[in-house]
Amino acid sequence: MAVHTVATPATPSQDTSAVDLGPAVALSCRECGERFPLGPVFACVSCFGPLEVVYDLPTGDPEALRAAIEAGPANIWRYAPLLPVPADVATKPSLNPGFTQLVKADHLAAELGVTGGLYVKDDSGNPTHSFKDRVVAIAVEAARAFGFTTLSCSSTGNLAGAVGAAAARAGFRSCVFIPHDLEQGKVVMAAVYGGDLVGIEGNYDDVNRFCSELIGDPLGEGWGFVNVNLRPYYGEGSKSLAYEIAEQLGWRLPDQIVIPVASGSQLTKIDKGFKELIALGLVEDRPYKIFGAQAEGCSPVSTAYKAGHDVVRPQKPDTIAKSLAIGNPADGPYVLDIARRTGGAVEDVDDAQVVDAIKLLARTEGIFAETAGGVTVGVTRKLIEAGLIDPSLTTVVLNTGDGLKTLDAVAPTTGPTATIRPDLDAFRAAGLATS
Repeated sequence: MAVHTVATPATPSQDTSAVDLGPAVALSCRECGERFPLGPVFACVSCFGPLEVVYDLPTGDPEALRAAIEAGPANIWRYAPLLPVPADVATKPSLNPGFTQLVKADHLAAELGVTGGLYVKDDSGNPTHSFKDRVVAIAVEAARAFGFTTLSCSSTGNLAGAVGAAAARAGFRSCVFIPHDLEQGKVVMAAVYGGDLVGIEGNYDDVNRFCSELIGDPLGEGWGFVNVNLRPYYGEGSKSLAYEIAEQLGWRLPDQIVIPVASGSQLTKIDKGFKELIALGLVEDRPYKIFGAQAEGCSPVSTAYKAGHDVVRPQKPDTIAKSLAIGNPADGPYVLDIARRTGGAVEDVDDAQVVDAIKLLARTEGIFAETAGGVTVGVTRKLIEAGLIDPSLTTVVLNTGDGLKTLDAVAPTTGPTATIRPDLDAFRAAGLATS
């Protein structure tokens, strides 16, 4: 998301001083540290910096907390004590995303030369087949707390479907906004839930600017934009990826992790989640490296990283990886900070490498990733070849969505091995009997 101004928040229907968002106690500016009460705001009024949720996290016996988490439901609500949600969140209507598979990818590891253990965190198993179900689930609880009646968003595709589905389940009206030229699979998936779906002529950054105007207009009263005025809460949903990965690895952090970068929020929140786990004593305090992955046709963060810059200059997207096509990423500078602090990097791959990586992951592990997953696997291979990822260490790669949503990317080069007559002689002649 590319908003850098303070929007007038849509008016909630209740006093926000009485909201119950569990361990969340305030909002804090990531730049100047000024604190604000919990509410539907996303930018500091003093310096325009982004706001973060501040917690009163559980203290005491890490073993007891670990046991309580493990006894919880098999979804993100097992981590409710660490998220901005009420304690009874698991009893409310929700799609209950999370706790997706961490696949030990031995065949992919052999192809890439990884000996230290390679895992794919496969978030295509979420209810609408992308990681966006996690962040939307948290935003829904904030919307309930602040009395909103309509859920909305600006989206590159996956988020639109996640908001539509979550709103239908939770009893909200939804109205979401997308670029006019999204992949058809994502358009259909966003529309099928019965909410309003609006195509905007232009790219994602144009959509986002429009939503920024709407949120400050009386037309937007009562609307919760999950990635604008609810963004501080929405972003926290990505921490659940960090929690799950650590738990699924036996309560330890990976040595290396590769994360796709669109706005950059997911990467920053996974880092935040790892740091919280260390602070709570749930995992050993040990070094880890975070790597960001972008598509070459929309790579403002990797361009800045490789040039040694601290400022991320906007780009006009031109890539098949539309879910990552955010030319002016709000969290880009923080991604640079984290990659450099942890000893990681930010890299990009071109469209042909994306398609090749999608097929590689499908062929080796039976996981059909959308284009963002192809970006992440492709960047992982590139970083290994460049010597930036150590193949002897434990590495986790994120697949954030389902390839059925981006069929156009692989359709031109994927099809039947052969088309034959329905008889054995034809099958023998095709040379497939012993292949």
